[in-house]
Amino acid sequence: MPHLDTADHTVGDLAFRSFSTLRPGRPVYVLIHGIGMSHRYLKPLHEELSTDAEVHSIDLPGFGGLPKPGRGSGIRIIADALGVVLDELGVSDAVLVGHSMGSQWVVELSVRRPDLARGVVAFGPVTDDRRRGLLWQAALLARDSALEPPRPNMIVFTDYVRCGPIWYARQVRHMLRYPIEDRVGLLDVPLLVLRGGADPIARQSWADRLGARAATAEVSAIPGHHHLAQFTASRESAERIRAFAGALPQLS
Repeated sequence: MPHLDTADHTVGDLAFRSFSTLRPGRPVYVLIHGIGMSHRYLKPLHEELSTDAEVHSIDLPGFGGLPKPGRGSGIRIIADALGVVLDELGVSDAVLVGHSMGSQWVVELSVRRPDLARGVVAFGPVTDDRRRGLLWQAALLARDSALEPPRPNMIVFTDYVRCGPIWYARQVRHMLRYPIEDRVGLLDVPLLVLRGGADPIARQSWADRLGARAATAEVSAIPGHHHLAQFTASRESAERIRAFAGALPQLS
């Protein structure tokens, strides 16, 4: 793993932590984890992207051992505060990469702060508008867990323990209610919908529908991998993301 600069950020009562590989003058990526998780399961993707780019992985409030706010902060509240964190880091015109629920946060951030994004990657996005119920999502998560290798599953399990059931439950309400299929239609930058080809949570039909709602989008799948493809296929994931970033309009 390359050297990481770690910093704590406080926005109101919301605590964030950033893990940054600094490469001035290079393309910039921001990686945002999903519900219950932390930067730890993004490390392989961070490492791959940082060979030729500046990369910031951000732990969000209540996750990764960070303090839990006294309220169940919604998608927009977290997105606004995340924008402040990226301002502190000097980030602008970045490719924002969100995995699972992280897709919701980066889409909302890009809609509300278009100056921060030159492209958005929704990796294994949730939640499928035809399977949006809590029981559906719990069953799909259990199915995916049975298909993933032991190492990423252990990271998922330990991060879930650190998150705890109360904060997880507060956030899952926002996850299930967030209309990502409507919000991508407000993006001013291109969208990449990326998924593991065998992901039962973010199915191909859902990825296609989501991509169709954005003004400019492409949909891509990594064959043979599941919901944690950013971990199990980190090199190919990075290649897909780099190719997407490389085709974006040049900065003015």
